[in-house]
This record gives sequence, C-alpha cells and structure tokens, in this order.
Amino acid sequence: MDYLQTLLKFVAGGSIIVGVTLLAQQANPRYGGILAAAPIITTLAFLFTYNEVGSATAQQLVLGTFFFAIPSLVFLISLYFLMNRFGFLESLSVAYGIWIGCVLVIRQIIPGI
Repeated sequence: MDYLQTLLKFVAGGSIIVGVTLLAQQANPRYGGILAAAPIITTLAFLFTYNEVGSATAQQLVLGTFFFAIPSLVFLISLYFLMNRFGFLESLSVAYGIWIGCVLVIRQIIPGI
C-alpha cells in the first residue's frame, strides 16, 4: 500500500469539504452548493481507481456512480423538504433512511452493478 497516495486522497477529500464549508459561510451557500455538487470528488475517485486497478474497474465505477446518483438526488430532495417540518438531525436521519431504501431499490432494478 502506498501511504503517500492514501494521504493524498484524504487531503484532497478534506480540502473539498473545507472549501464547501468556507464558501457557504463566507461567500454564499449557493457557491458552496455548486462546489459540493461538482463532480470533483467523483473525478478524483475515478482517477485514483484507474491509476491503481485499471480501466475495466474504473469503467464499472463510473456505471455504478451513474445509477446510484439517483438515490443521492432523492436524499437531497427529501432532506430539503424534511427540514421544513423537523429539526436538522431528525431530517438527516430520515433522509438517510430514504436514501438506503432507494439504494436497495436501484440494486434490485439494475442487477450487476
């Protein structure tokens, strides 16, 4: 295992989280949302996967990411609407439950991913 490459992955992911938080707090939550929704982390995951195990696995990762983006959208919509009725932590818990349900449904609908 290459410890330097693993450290680079943590620093890159953490930098995105810090950037989203700073943009949302200091500039505008909309800009934080743009950065959070940008496929930066996904692209980094694709690059690291391609570099470490090759094209076939990276291609499967891309396909899986495509289909499992649907539950993520459902999660975000659920969280947005739940926050109008409940506290943040309760809304987050329920939205994650909905997300898990959607993941299980997608997994049944599209076998092999």
